[in-house]
Amino acid sequence: RVPLQWAGVQHNLGNALRTLGERESDTVRLEEAVIAFGNALKERTRERVPLHWAATQNNLGKALATLGERRGDRALLAEALEAVRNAREIFVEEAGQTHLEDEFEQMLDAIEAALRRVGG
Repeated sequence: RVPLQWAGVQHNLGNALRTLGERESDTVRLEEAVIAFGNALKERTRERVPLHWAATQNNLGKALATLGERRGDRALLAEALEAVRNAREIFVEEAGQTHLEDEFEQMLDAIEAALRRVGG
């Protein structure tokens, strides 16, 4: 296999599964999406391909946030927060894509609100 191409396929698979999972009432597809994003991150490292790593972190964060909110799971929501912060750090702070700042702030605010709803 060609590692970065394989990682790209895993990333795309994760996106497809996340989209399906957001439309379904159960969490199976979201769980599969998290696994696919995790597989992608085995090759898409911050050091090797920082922007691709950040894109996968961002989408992992979205999947974890939805999964965590559905399950009422603070640990998953905390992981989602970390993943989205990782993505923001690369895209906004390091790559200077400041036009994405509002989108990241909205995602982070939504995850923090979910954490408050879950309580604990």
